[in-house]
Amino acid sequence: MRSQHVVIAVVVGLVVTLSGCTRGVSGTATGDLNPPRVEVTQDSFGIRAGLDDAPVQLEIYTEPQCTHCADLQHDFGDRFAYYIGTGQLAITYRPMTFLDTPASDGHSARIANALFVAATPGEGDDVTGRQFQRFVEQLWAHQQPGGKGPDDREIADFARESGVPGFQVRQLAAGAAAKSATELADMESTNFEFLYEVDPLNTGTPTVFDLKAGKKLDIYDNDWLSKAMES
Repeated sequence: MRSQHVVIAVVVGLVVTLSGCTRGVSGTATGDLNPPRVEVTQDSFGIRAGLDDAPVQLEIYTEPQCTHCADLQHDFGDRFAYYIGTGQLAITYRPMTFLDTPASDGHSARIANALFVAATPGEGDDVTGRQFQRFVEQLWAHQQPGGKGPDDREIADFARESGVPGFQVRQLAAGAAAKSATELADMESTNFEFLYEVDPLNTGTPTVFDLKAGKKLDIYDNDWLSKAMES
């Protein structure tokens, strides 16, 4: 559905604005026995929470230290979880790490890695889309912009509180790496290219893209989610 990826060479600047964190340059409800689950995207740099044939398919670009991304989860996270759980919505999360600094000690990269660890199948009890969404909410509610962020044990506790199964919780507590440093760098580059393609003028987080409609949504319209679900 995407056009050919734009190949760009940029000198990266960092600007935080009131509208977001910026890097310069009707479905059928599903029963509890088979709830919507999570799946890593084919390019390996996104995680879809929800059914692959959900009527509404959104893509969210988000940075673990972006306060506006935390606001999005605070304001809409409960509704995301509800719609994902009923099979009406699928959200593909594309993590970004451009707010990492030496002082943050790889905070954003560690949270991004934790998302992929949580999405890893294990011991026959995989995370559901609703549980994954709750985990995202917890992580963004406990961010420390510019700081080191939660440690492995705290991240595992957030996962447990979100209902994430024991296998993934144990992996998180042990600091398991779903992606190497090189893969995380590739993730940042690839997801930024996708984000730039969505909006080359206001390239920041959070950005919500409607995959079916092929358009960026105005998340500063209070009714944006209702409108998306009605479409």
